[in-house]
Formats: sequence, structure tokens, C-alpha cells
Amino acid sequence: MGQLLAGPFCGQLLGDFGADVIKVEDPGVGDPMRQWGREKPHGLSLWWPVVARNKRSVTANLRDPRGQEIVRELVARSDVLVENFRPGTLERWGLSPEALWEINPRLVVTRVTGFGQTGPYASRAGYGSIGEAMGGIRYVTGDPDKPPARTGVSLGDSLAATFACLGTLVALHAREKTGRGQVVDAAIYESVLALMESMVPEWQIAGYQRERTGTVLPNVSPSNVYPTRDGDAVLIAANQDSVFRRLATVMDQPDLADDERYATHGARGASMDELDEIIAAWTSTLDADDLLERLNEHGVPAGRIYRARDMLADPHFAARDAIVRLQHTTLGEFPVQNVTPKLSETPGSVRHLGPQLGEDNDDVYRGLLEMDDERFTTLRDDGVI
Repeated sequence: MGQLLAGPFCGQLLGDFGADVIKVEDPGVGDPMRQWGREKPHGLSLWWPVVARNKRSVTANLRDPRGQEIVRELVARSDVLVENFRPGTLERWGLSPEALWEINPRLVVTRVTGFGQTGPYASRAGYGSIGEAMGGIRYVTGDPDKPPARTGVSLGDSLAATFACLGTLVALHAREKTGRGQVVDAAIYESVLALMESMVPEWQIAGYQRERTGTVLPNVSPSNVYPTRDGDAVLIAANQDSVFRRLATVMDQPDLADDERYATHGARGASMDELDEIIAAWTSTLDADDLLERLNEHGVPAGRIYRARDMLADPHFAARDAIVRLQHTTLGEFPVQNVTPKLSETPGSVRHLGPQLGEDNDDVYRGLLEMDDERFTTLRDDGVI
């Protein structure tokens, strides 16, 4: 019962590995994600087929007692309920975890919100962007002379969904021992906070505040984007001593690795700017393909800054099926990122793209819930489904 991204992405991850995910949507309207996205060929969202893949769609008005009863019937046959309403919403509908456990004590209730189910901010509206701001990632993202920036994807929502999925799997594993479900409480701001490395103790113990540093990591060098002769850009990460020595060799400047200004990790960090200038002067004499070939031959980690077109053309992406192509009924061939991680014995798969609104009402309500024709028709005609 998730909407937009945080809840639905959790459902996508579960569906990727074989879960039968039934998405419950508002009749006639559906998840707003059906309309989201910058580009809309044929008036269709290109985001929806991705985040709703491997799911079945049914419609139910959850504000109507008859819609709430449908949820109870689904819960009786389900392992997990995923929702990302504001705290208290399920409770107002008579669908609290405690009430649902009376129907199915093994149910895992996964709840994704901006600030969690408890605490003074719990009732606040909490989009992913707010969680990114309060979780710390926004402050350290971008150039130091500009305001905090965002990444080009919905990072906060996706992180919360990923941690929600992790918690769901842990809860399912624990259920095998206890026989009971539990609540998985995933907050967006805490999911972002989990990524913030040692930022908190750095401040409290050392009095150090991390700041925005643009394309580099403070005191980690070389690890930057460098220009090439043909106008491309290549990221080179050679900050480890042995790797830097290999970079110096491929640059035909082996003495750099013995220079006291660059010989150690600490020294390179202190001399970052001048070292970047030396490396950039060298990379600028080579085309990107030639540069990458030389670096790869010498075991120096490097890569282009990829855009979508680069991913679609890359032989490694192709060899590992990192992007798979499915047929969309209107848009034709539809490329989509594949399931990750890869499992050797029970791999996931993208079985189908996002469904039409209510596409599976017949299958789920008449089949799974065994509704008779009279009830199904009445609910449909009354706008409950």
C-alpha cells in the first residue's frame, strides 16, 4: 500500500526476487508515480514501468469500510504488508498492526515514513528531500562555494526503501523462529544518516565539520575527474600507495611515487591540488579510450562518467545483463536495469513491467479472495474497487 517511491521501491526489490507483490491503489487515480517523470512519450510515465515491475495492481478505496475489509482479506493470505502513509493512518482505518495480527499473527508490517513511527516529528510530512537534508547528505553534496546540492536521483526515498526491504527480510527470517511477525519501522532521515560514515563522531570528538568538497574527497588523492584530449572526462582513483606507484609508472613519471610530497597517503592528501594538476596535464595529452586502456593494463582503477547512452553501449553491461529489455504494450522495447545482487542459486528476474491500474482485479479478487460475482460487481459499481 505504498505510494510514490519509498514504499513502492521496497515492493519492487521484494518483487525482483520472486515475491508475489499485490499493489493496492486508489480507484480511478492510482499511484501518482503513474504520472511522474520528465519525459512522457504517448503521455505515459517512463518511471512507472520500472518501479511497478513484477507487481500486480488492484484498486480499493481504503477510506471506505468495504475497501478496508478487502485489505483484511488480503492480509489473511499475505506474509508482508508494506505501507508509507503518515503514522496513524492505518490505525484510523482500523488496520493497525495489532488488529491485523489478530487476523494473521505471522504478518510483517513494513512502515516507511519520513521520521519514523515515534518521536516528536513522527506526524510531520516527510518527503525524501527532507530526509536527505536532515540526514546529512545534502550538506556535504556539491561544490563548497555553492548551496547544498541534491543528487540526480531520489536518494532518500530509495535508501529508506532499501533498508525497509532489509528489515523485512530480517523480520521474515526471525518469524521462522518465533512464529510471529513484527513492525519494520524505516525512516527516511535515519536511512540517510546510516550512510554518513564517521561524520557524527568527527564533530563530537574531533570538532571537525565535514564540508562540501565538489569532485574530491578531502585528503584522499588522487581521486578525481580528469580531462582528456578529445574532450571527455575520466575518473581515476589511485589513492592507495601501491596503486599510485602504478599510476606514476604508466605516466612515465615513476619518480612521483618516491617524491616525499606524494609518497604516502597523507602526503598526497596534503598535496592534492598540485598532484591533480600534474595528472590532468598528462591525461590531457591522451584520448579517453587510449587513457583508459593504459590505466586498465597497469591495474589503475578508472572509468568514464557514464550517461544512459554509455550504459546501453557498454559490453560489460551487456555481458552481465545489467540492463534487460522487455516489451511494453505501447512503447515497444523498454530497457530497464536488471535485478541486483546476482544470486547463484535463486536469482531474481524482471518478469514484467508495471501493470495498468486495476489490471489484476479479476485475478486477485475473484481468484485469490474468491469473491462471488454479486459482491465483485457491487464493489466495482460503487467505486470501491
